[in-house]
Amino acid sequence: MITIGITDCSKWKNYHNWFASENVKVKKLSYKENNLPDVEKCDGIVLSGGEDVHPKYYGKPSYMKKKDELKLDVNEERDKFELKVIDKAVKNKKPILGICRGLQIANVYFGGTLIPDLKEKTKIRHSKNEGYDQTHEVKVEEGSCLSAIINSESGIVNSAHHQSAEKIGRGLKATATDSEGIVEAIEYKNPKNKPFLLLVQWHPERMKQQENTLAKNIKEKFLDEIRKR
Repeated sequence: MITIGITDCSKWKNYHNWFASENVKVKKLSYKENNLPDVEKCDGIVLSGGEDVHPKYYGKPSYMKKKDELKLDVNEERDKFELKVIDKAVKNKKPILGICRGLQIANVYFGGTLIPDLKEKTKIRHSKNEGYDQTHEVKVEEGSCLSAIINSESGIVNSAHHQSAEKIGRGLKATATDSEGIVEAIEYKNPKNKPFLLLVQWHPERMKQQENTLAKNIKEKFLDEIRKR
């Protein structure tokens, strides 16, 4: 039996249901419960989706002056808690899978920055439309961890975000983008002797086609890496 810690969010049940099985126990990591010590009881960590990361954490507090224009929805308590979760997970060498906001806050933890709103940056719609995820193609870097996981250098993903990574954090690299260069996946530049780390901008846990390698294979690889440890 392995235990996965998943950070709390409004759709936490989706993540729970994606992972929970007779062989996988799921633990909620939440600022509401302030249960940071539970990270050490987990074999791997999933950083879930949700609110925007407060821009003060990536050196752009002035963005909050345009909060409505940029459609910023922040939760500082969650940010503070989850940055500590990431720190503890990294220092304890826990495998990490980041999803949507999870990519963004992990990139910020490593010193990266975010684009506050994509509407001026891209013609591709990344945010939901009338409550539904959008879809688009991603290009995956040849030789990357992600390309090995999905055995391909492209694929179709779902999309439900209005922010994305801008400057990539220290020791990381972008390994998937859309056709206009918006970052869609991040991993370690040099993964040798490091625990598994994969950050994706899409939502594999709620892809309609769960046989899609960008959902199924990512989940299986994450679990396999945990079992190896």
